[in-house]
Amino acid sequence: MTAGKTLVVLGLVLLGAGLLLTLGERLPFRLGRLPGDIAIRGKNSVFYFPLATCALISVLLSLLVWLFGRR
Repeated sequence: MTAGKTLVVLGLVLLGAGLLLTLGERLPFRLGRLPGDIAIRGKNSVFYFPLATCALISVLLSLLVWLFGRR
């Protein structure tokens, strides 16, 4: 992939991430608060690990790499 194509793809990814962050509160689901995310609340602390969110993002990024990586 040439440098120009890489920059275009990177720009589209950043645009998508920006739109997701901007319009995130209007979505019917909240990234980072999906079922399967681990939240342990103690008396004075909270441990939070977004397991389902990480898995979803991994699958989406793998799909994008697979689609753009085909020749």
